[in-house]
Amino acid sequence: MEDKHSGNDGHDHNHDGIFGEKTELYYAVLAGIFFVTGLLFKLTTDFPEWTWHYSYYTTYFFGGYFAGLEAFEKIRKGEFEIDFLMIVAALGAAYIGEWGEGALLLFLFSLGHALENHAMGKAKKALRALGDLSPKTAWLKTGEGIKEVSVDALQVKDVIVVKPHSKISADGLIIKGSSSIDEAAITGESMPVDKWAIDDPGNTHDFDTLDKKNIVFSGTINGDTAIEVMVLKLKEDSTLARLIKMVSEVETKKSPTQRLTKKFEKRFVPAVIILVLILCFGYVVLDETIDESLYRAISVLVAASPCALAISTPSAVLSGVARAARGGVLIKGGRALEDLGSLTTIAFDKTGTLTEGKPKLTHVKIFNEFDKKEFLKLVVAVERLSNHPLAKAIVKGIMEQFGTLANGEASNITAVQGKGIKAIYQGGTVFIGNEALMKEQRLVFGEAIMIQKNSLLKKGHTVMLVAYKDEIIGLLSLMDVPRATAKNTLAKLREIGIKRMVMLTGDHQNVGDSIAQEIGLTEAQGNLLPENKVSAIEKLKQTDAKVAMVGDGVNDAPAMAMSTVSIAMGAAGSDVALEIADVALMSDKIEKLPFVIALSRASKNIIKQNLWISMGVVAILIPATIMGWASIGVAVAMHEGSTLVVVFNALRLLRFKDNFK
Repeated sequence: MEDKHSGNDGHDHNHDGIFGEKTELYYAVLAGIFFVTGLLFKLTTDFPEWTWHYSYYTTYFFGGYFAGLEAFEKIRKGEFEIDFLMIVAALGAAYIGEWGEGALLLFLFSLGHALENHAMGKAKKALRALGDLSPKTAWLKTGEGIKEVSVDALQVKDVIVVKPHSKISADGLIIKGSSSIDEAAITGESMPVDKWAIDDPGNTHDFDTLDKKNIVFSGTINGDTAIEVMVLKLKEDSTLARLIKMVSEVETKKSPTQRLTKKFEKRFVPAVIILVLILCFGYVVLDETIDESLYRAISVLVAASPCALAISTPSAVLSGVARAARGGVLIKGGRALEDLGSLTTIAFDKTGTLTEGKPKLTHVKIFNEFDKKEFLKLVVAVERLSNHPLAKAIVKGIMEQFGTLANGEASNITAVQGKGIKAIYQGGTVFIGNEALMKEQRLVFGEAIMIQKNSLLKKGHTVMLVAYKDEIIGLLSLMDVPRATAKNTLAKLREIGIKRMVMLTGDHQNVGDSIAQEIGLTEAQGNLLPENKVSAIEKLKQTDAKVAMVGDGVNDAPAMAMSTVSIAMGAAGSDVALEIADVALMSDKIEKLPFVIALSRASKNIIKQNLWISMGVVAILIPATIMGWASIGVAVAMHEGSTLVVVFNALRLLRFKDNFK
């Protein structure tokens, strides 16, 4: 089967026709229907010979149409590959009256061919999905107010207005306002990031050297308040455009497997053609007629056309893919199925893959013997007034862990950007936020408070202190917590021979280390942007050859495309991740990974067995037909036998047991 990098291999695989982009697949199915009809007519009825002959002729048309077009295209470029050999072999079989054998050859070959080519539009779809992330228009600030313009029309130094809950149209610098920005599409950061205007808008410097708290990326989502952004990068230079470029570059690279297959075809096919041409003139040196020499040459051509080889991989792949689908896993083709089985290293994205993908309240600690119930009432009353995602997570967490509380009343809530919030509760001032906010209010930290706060920060928690009436009364911590099944899944992966499991995350290194230790990862690499993840995958491939990347977000797409096998978390995965991925865990269950890797190993073994069987038959038949020991009938019988053996061997995969539940 072709690999995921074959979208640009020198000719167009997207054969549209009367049935649209699926025409080739429908033609292969029609070839099969007419072949089976002809065979049934021949074996079970007394119909005249022309009835089943016409069925075979029709099979030749549907089975050979696209293979013939492709063979013709390649001949024009001076290339002779297996599709050319199959066409010539089928014509040779017809010449010596073996129409049924030729029809079967073309049906099997066209089916495998159609299934390969059907998958090749995925790279283009991935690019389209990535492009859809970028807004098409922006609200440009002009002397007369604001007007909607195309993103393509934006120039560097233009000022755009970004409304609440809308996508940001360009990479740029916030010059007015403050907001929480959902940057998951670019950085993979699970928590929305607080951003605010730069103090000196005239001092723009270089985009890459500006403080990350003042800049925004195209395709990310604004929070509750409007902001004004000075455009610093044109659409084609934006971070999102770079992601698209990275994906497209990686998608067009050929894999070593593909190059190896091409090398084999380039040598095998011309060698067979030369041998057959020489045998056509056997009568010159041997005591036989021209017809006998032609018969021998065509017998060798049929013997050399790898019928079982053509179906050996597709049949195993179809069985493996069907079994995986029954287990809730989508595998896109044979390369992924084979490569999964030889993995010893897996890289994981953190957010939404190993973790739940949303912040959860993890700790509530109360100081100075403050009443617990009153503390919870105060926090809920204040945080209920905020639309910040962390505030919502705190309220939800308290309700789930401590039950519904009597409503307390808070008022005058004010956001202190980058630090927290301020409100009035029962006549006293409440501050909920970070250490900087408390120091600003000159509040005293006891040693016990500092120890608890620092301990949680080191473990990767987001910590918020709570102060009331000039006294710190408690703290809250939140974290994107590991999936309940993550630890057990990683243990099973280790059992089946995965030696190295690495987390790649946009989050802080402390967060990565904490989760890695908790669930049993080999290592964690934090503070990574998409291009850093690509570099990390490249480094892993230098030492471990084959590396899988498991992710769910757009920011993972370039790293997933660079990996040997890319695996997307299904329900939580973005359209891009799903399009680019070779494997999708459809039910969004990471615990399916050990099953699919074990299935892949079984599939790989069966593919190897099938290749040995099919090539072994060809290796026996070629000398046997040259020497005249095997007639065309024997060659056909051995082809049929090896094809059946290969198919039945592949069908064993359908009974593969999932022992990893």
